[in-house]
Amino acid sequence: MSLNIVGQARPNTLAFETSALVKATGFREYDARWWFGHPGSEKEPELNLMGAQALGMGLGTFIHRKALPPEIVTGHDFRSYSMGIKMALVSGLMAAGARVKDIGLALSPMAYFAQFALDAPSVAMVTASHNENGWTGVKMGTQRPLTFGPEEMTALKTLVLAGDFDLVGGGSYEFVPGFRDRYIEDLTAGKKIGRTLRVVAACGNGTAGAFTPEVLERIGCEVIPLDTELDHTFPRYNPNPEDMHMLHAIRQKVLETGADIGLGFDGDGDRCGVVDNEGNEIFADKIGVMLARDISALHPKSVFVADVKSTGLFMTDPVLMKNGAVTDYWKTGHSYIKRRVAELDAIAGFEKSGHFFFNAPIGRGYDDALITAIAICAMLDRSPKKTMADLYRDLPPTFGTPTMSPYCPDEEKYDVVDKVVGAFTKMKGDGIAFAGQPLADLVTVNGVRVTTPDGTWGLVRASSNKPEIVVVVESPVSPERRREVFEALDAVLRRNPEVGAYNQTF
Repeated sequence: MSLNIVGQARPNTLAFETSALVKATGFREYDARWWFGHPGSEKEPELNLMGAQALGMGLGTFIHRKALPPEIVTGHDFRSYSMGIKMALVSGLMAAGARVKDIGLALSPMAYFAQFALDAPSVAMVTASHNENGWTGVKMGTQRPLTFGPEEMTALKTLVLAGDFDLVGGGSYEFVPGFRDRYIEDLTAGKKIGRTLRVVAACGNGTAGAFTPEVLERIGCEVIPLDTELDHTFPRYNPNPEDMHMLHAIRQKVLETGADIGLGFDGDGDRCGVVDNEGNEIFADKIGVMLARDISALHPKSVFVADVKSTGLFMTDPVLMKNGAVTDYWKTGHSYIKRRVAELDAIAGFEKSGHFFFNAPIGRGYDDALITAIAICAMLDRSPKKTMADLYRDLPPTFGTPTMSPYCPDEEKYDVVDKVVGAFTKMKGDGIAFAGQPLADLVTVNGVRVTTPDGTWGLVRASSNKPEIVVVVESPVSPERRREVFEALDAVLRRNPEVGAYNQTF
């Protein structure tokens, strides 16, 4: 079978019904994201069902040419179009000889777990994660517990856009019934907290609502549900625990009910956000420091990985230093951190976006928001005389921003970031002051993280899965110093007219 692969085709036309629409920019650094559209949307789609079929043919061909076993897990998140996209993907996989094990409606970490439980090396999870209604995507991997990085994504992109498929046939399809229950049993087996915790479980009407309340109840929590009903229109806000709208809603519910903690889950259940009992919206990197303290007390000299968006406390916190913990800062992105955790045999990895990765004895190396939630509850259980707010106050104070993302086209965002890196490199080389101080350090492993002598730092990098730039600032000095560095950083970024408005500020 040959397909006509196109990068653009309008709905309700002959081309849209007879060609595989696959926009090249949908192949991102470590997963795939396209605008698929929904009834009433005016934006032109970037993928159609034939395009999803072509993606399956490409992924199946990739597996075949790597001489990997053909077994692959598939699943889909709760969106009106996700099952249709998955079945189109499955048809392409089968044409290329894959033996598909379909677990149905799923969280991404449920699909990762299925790779182990069903002995399938590969995975293709149809999800747009926390993206707005109308987006779709696929998280893929062929080496559990890892997902694709840039090298694999580039190879897959080349195969799909060229229509270079090995349609060897011999594929098969098996639906695996009851896998949700098997996943929940694995999560909760032997996990029971002795402390009574009242937990707001916020799911933004995304897929996690079908899983989270039951998991938390099984480990002994009293659950206060918030937006756990499945509704793919996301009527209140996107299920994104980095989004201040979601955090504010959790805060309101915690204060209204007197809960011990609020936990927020993203659209495919691999990220977790936290609000403490006093309504403080705690960014995930600070939660990572708390968990690192707890884990390194149980396992001295633990190795951790943190992304470059994360707080400097991983390096300077006196408790972590006392416990002999070592932290490696690495590229932002769930695929990068997951791979780095595996390379260093780290016990855990943390991302400011809310991805947490736990190796044995806590997890299997992949990101699962429900494992994170259980770890947080266990941490509180081991501190029976302290509230979540107490644990937060125990951290040295720093003043951070949310993750802020000004619009920038996919075709231009990497060039913009390269220019920003070049500007800061020249400033440091020339001894030019930044926000009133010299530039003490530049980390360019992923965009640029600039640090001044007082410990204040700012980051600029390209988003890996949306047409955006990512900006984060943190200061151990004061909120005023945080503002000063942000404005100086933004001034350098604004030299590039391609950069648009921020999605949120502080």
